[in-house]
Amino acid sequence: MQKSLLADFAKRYTAAWCSQNAASVAVFFSIDGSLSVNDGVPAVGRNAIPEFAQSFMTAFPDLRVVLNQVIVSRDRAEYHWTLTGTNTGPQGTGHAVRISGFEVWQIGTDGLIASSQGHFDSNDYDRQLQGSVR
Repeated sequence: MQKSLLADFAKRYTAAWCSQNAASVAVFFSIDGSLSVNDGVPAVGRNAIPEFAQSFMTAFPDLRVVLNQVIVSRDRAEYHWTLTGTNTGPQGTGHAVRISGFEVWQIGTDGLIASSQGHFDSNDYDRQLQGSVR
């Protein structure tokens, strides 16, 4: 995928994460695409990916994702983001979170994400959820 097309794709993907509509995130993935975070068990397919996205959207009703940059190499792309929100969903802590991370994307022949491996500092995330400062 051309760099300019990938940049537009990333902008629309970011908007989907901010939409509070988990199904809108899944349409960016191939039918059997996968999404994993911090080497966890991947969500595979368009039925599982919305469930994963919804877990963040429910935990953070004011979820905002900002696209920081997209780095394109020959065989992959890195989507760098910053997530902010207040954990006021069910059993929420009420604390604000600001965490940055990235996803390594493999783009399928259909032009959609075949595989996304997300990474962020989970220790920092957990500290913020509990209201601790770095």
